[in-house]
Amino acid sequence: MGVVEQFLPGAGTYEQEGTIYSNFTGTAKIDLRNKRVTVVPNTRIPELPREGTTVLASVTHAQEKMATVSIWKINGKSLQNPFTAILHISSSSPRYERNMADVCKAGDIIRARVIDMTNRIPQLTTAGRGLGVVKAFCSSCGGILDFTTRRLQCPSCGNVERRRLAEDYGKTE
Repeated sequence: MGVVEQFLPGAGTYEQEGTIYSNFTGTAKIDLRNKRVTVVPNTRIPELPREGTTVLASVTHAQEKMATVSIWKINGKSLQNPFTAILHISSSSPRYERNMADVCKAGDIIRARVIDMTNRIPQLTTAGRGLGVVKAFCSSCGGILDFTTRRLQCPSCGNVERRRLAEDYGKTE
């Protein structure tokens, strides 16, 4: 794209041994006034989970101390291919929980925050404002649980269950 004597590397570029290269395929933009070269990508940059991002995920499997979830929305943006992540019981609630069944169950939809990306496997937390289960399903009949009088109850079979709920449980799509 050029050399550092001509331009400064801008967004979408990098400099190596005095030469400016593009990070990806795209359209080069040259700012002659500021002597800066940038590249606008032709393709969309994929959304990836990063520490601090808020995700919407479905619980695929819940064991005694951890749950495996499939992330399908990151910061409100839908993904074409979901990411697999882990929710450990120690980071699921601000208070002590004995069993993951008290936090979430398979099939539930949760809102969580990414707290760690070690080994490129997102580690999640549901302990925080606005985080937790946003939609839960009855473990007996599969119906959507209603939140009434401080408890989750199935309108079909009357089953009562417990979860770590988000403040807006049942109000999100």
